[in-house]
Amino acid sequence: MTEDTLKRRIGPGLLTAYGVGVMVGAGIYVLIGAVAAEAGLYAPVAFVLAGLIAAPTALAYAEFSTRFPEAAGEALFVSEGLGLRWLALVVGLAIVVSGTISAAAVLRGGVGYLQLVVDVPADWAILAVGAALIAVAMVGVLESLALAGLFTLIEVGGLMLVIWAGAGADPQAVALPSLSPAVFQGIAAGAGLAFFAFIGFEDIVNMAEEVRDPSRNMPRAILWSLALTACLYAVVTWAAVRAVPLDILAASERPLALVWQAGQGGDARFLSAIAVIAALNGVLAQIVMASRVLFGLGARHAGLAMFHRAHPRLGTPLLATALIGAAVIFTANVLPVATLARTTSTVLLSVFVAVNLALILLKRRAPDAPFRVPMAVPVAGLVLSGAALAVTVLQF
Repeated sequence: MTEDTLKRRIGPGLLTAYGVGVMVGAGIYVLIGAVAAEAGLYAPVAFVLAGLIAAPTALAYAEFSTRFPEAAGEALFVSEGLGLRWLALVVGLAIVVSGTISAAAVLRGGVGYLQLVVDVPADWAILAVGAALIAVAMVGVLESLALAGLFTLIEVGGLMLVIWAGAGADPQAVALPSLSPAVFQGIAAGAGLAFFAFIGFEDIVNMAEEVRDPSRNMPRAILWSLALTACLYAVVTWAAVRAVPLDILAASERPLALVWQAGQGGDARFLSAIAVIAALNGVLAQIVMASRVLFGLGARHAGLAMFHRAHPRLGTPLLATALIGAAVIFTANVLPVATLARTTSTVLLSVFVAVNLALILLKRRAPDAPFRVPMAVPVAGLVLSGAALAVTVLQF
């Protein structure tokens, strides 16, 4: 194996688990209350609707991933679709930046949960946890994704326990209100919030050079991870609105702890530990993804060529991983979570608009692909991503 080649060690199961782990993350532990405040008892519907909104862009990524199964996927997609080399570089660097600040936000939030379990200074915890995750990411992609898969099992297991607790609690919810314009407006507002819980499926395409049979496995992993996450979110939210009064649920920063307490009692301290695991998963996944994008950009832009190097034995891009990891630790220590999260959402939605537009233009020139979606799919993705981007920009 040469220095500019990554090892193809990832199968469809591990890749799907990676996608689910990126999406499920720590956000679900705080987002349900905010969605319930908008959509009320229809909060599960809002999550399903958000998944449907994300689906066209996910399908667009799935087709692109079979046309160009390489790292730095979005940059290559935009380059081939729009023919703008400079814009492709901007998109690739935007993905690196968004992955870095997303990981920083999750790391900072995860350390906050860690402090509920262990008395440790935040800055030292960020440094220690970040350094450990960088080391794992350097060792190998199979090892990184295996650990991420284990983290995913733990966090999904925690959510399953929450579902069990909510199903066994005394029902607190009144009958579903009749559908009306105001109710539909609340569901739409809730879906707008819930959409950001699905950001992460796009990370899968940047693992393309390390996936076995990418033309077959990439679309499957993207679609399966999105579908599994949407179902999980909907059922967790059903348990929450069933077990906890809406006004209390909407006001809580730890809504799933309330669900556990309603069904089983106790302080739900273990959920804080699971939230830490979820955060570790999100940080590791983003470091792995962003380093692969930097690796891919190095193959196409001379100024970044130093990052297009893989360790001959480990098969990982060590320099890219070290740089991304250091930036994550630094950013987590200096910027608040809210700023990091809003910036991530804005950058990624801008990329979604560019990717959908690129696929529309490319399909007109070259319709054949190993995996194809109808033209209406990227058109819908362009419209929905553009609308979500407009709403996000207005919130700054």
